[in-house]
Amino acid sequence: MKNKIYLKVNTDITAILEVLSWFEQINLPPISHQEIWWKCQTLLIEGFTNIVEHAHKNLPRETPIELEAERLDECIEIRIWSLGQPFDLERKLQETAKFEENDEERGRGLKIMSALADKLSYEYMPDNRYCLLISKYY
Repeated sequence: MKNKIYLKVNTDITAILEVLSWFEQINLPPISHQEIWWKCQTLLIEGFTNIVEHAHKNLPRETPIELEAERLDECIEIRIWSLGQPFDLERKLQETAKFEENDEERGRGLKIMSALADKLSYEYMPDNRYCLLISKYY
């Protein structure tokens, strides 16, 4: 099975509802483990929110965020392309406090993604964008 979908939205946190609705297409036929699907949705929400709130923090609302979701035989891959400043994902994960030590309402997104994803990377691309890649096996 192979299924790939694309979406382009503005840098606007309210687009999360459109993003989640779009993502539902990838769950047809439904993944047998509901917990895995919930984790995929959570990964998408956290990834998109981080792009809006951090990578695109100082960019105009009209700045596009492009998303791709692909359902392969054994996993779902989510790619979110963004513009903005360089960011070292591995270093930031090491610097971020553990869940138990973080009593802030914010700042847990990367740790959540790292805990739920089977693969997580943030790479500079030849077209001067960054790609957040999230993979989850089912």
